[in-house]
Amino acid sequence: MNKHIVFAICGCLFFVTGFSQTKNVEELLNEIEQNNTELKGYQSFIESQQLENKSTNNLPDPQLSGYYMPFGDNITGDYTEYGISQSFEFPTVYSSRNMWNKSKSQQLASAYSTKRQEVLLQAKSILLELVFLQKQKTIETERKTQSKHVFDQIKELFAKEQVGLLDLNKAKIAWIQEQFVVKQIESNIQIQMSKLKTLNGGNPIDGISSQIVLPIEIGTIENIWQDKLTKDPQLQELKANEEASLQKIKLEKNKVLPNLALGYNYQGVSGSNYSGFFGSISIPLWNSKNKVKAAEANYEYQQTNTKVITTSLYAQFQETYNQ
Repeated sequence: MNKHIVFAICGCLFFVTGFSQTKNVEELLNEIEQNNTELKGYQSFIESQQLENKSTNNLPDPQLSGYYMPFGDNITGDYTEYGISQSFEFPTVYSSRNMWNKSKSQQLASAYSTKRQEVLLQAKSILLELVFLQKQKTIETERKTQSKHVFDQIKELFAKEQVGLLDLNKAKIAWIQEQFVVKQIESNIQIQMSKLKTLNGGNPIDGISSQIVLPIEIGTIENIWQDKLTKDPQLQELKANEEASLQKIKLEKNKVLPNLALGYNYQGVSGSNYSGFFGSISIPLWNSKNKVKAAEANYEYQQTNTKVITTSLYAQFQETYNQ
C-alpha cells in the first residue's frame, strides 16, 4: 500500500519536481530519453511533419509554354509564340501560412512532450519499484539468514532430543519459505530490469541506486496547479491546438484575396515579332466559400474542448493531491 502511495505522490509532483530527486535518477532518465526507440521514432516523425508543413508554403512551379504553327493557309509565314510565367497567391497568404506552420510545429512539440512524459514516468515508476524490491530483498535476505540460523539451532536441539520433529519441520519450512521469498523478489527484479532495458532501447542499465530520496514536502494545491498549467504537456498541447486553429482563421481570411501571376511572352511571324510582360489575377468566387466559417467553428470547438479537459484534469488533480 505504501508503495502505491509513493507512486501516486510521484505522479502528482512529476511536473513540479521534474527529475531532481537524485542525480542518479536524473542521469538514468536522461539516458533512457536518449536511447528510447519510441521517442527516437517520434522525433523523426515530427521532423518529417515539419518539413511537409514548410513545403505547403512553397511557390508553384514556373510554367513554360510555346506554340509553333507552320501549317495552314497563311501568307505571313510561320507563327511562333512562347511564354514563361510564375503564379503565386496574394503575398499576405504566405506570411499567414508561415505563422500557421509555426503553430503546428508547436502542436507537434507539445505532442512529443506528452509522449516523453509518458515514457519517462513509466521509467521512473519502474526505478521506484526496483528500489523498493532491492530494499525488500535486503530485509528478506537477512530474514533468510536468521531462519537458517534458527533451523540449525533447532536441528542441534533435535539431535539432542530436546525438541520434537514438529518443531524441526516448522523451522525448516520457515527457512524454505524465506528462500522462496528471496528468489521471487530476485525474479521480480529481473522482470523490472528487463522492462527498463526495453525502455532504454534494448541497452542494459547499470548503477541503479537504492538510496532515492523522495520529497516529503508538498506545496499548496493552487501553487502546484498554477505550475502545472504552465508545464503540463497535455495542457500545453491544448493551448497549441487553440493557437493553430486561430492562425487557420487568419490564413483562410487571407486566402480569400485573389491569386496573381506574372510572366514574359514572345510572339513572332516572318521576321515581325512582339514581346513583353503580362499579368493575371484570379476572381475568388468559389474556392474559399465556407472555409473561414469552418475555421471559426473549429476555433470555437478548440476553446470549448480546452475548458472541458482542463476542468476534468483539475478534478483529477484535486483527488490525487488529497490522496
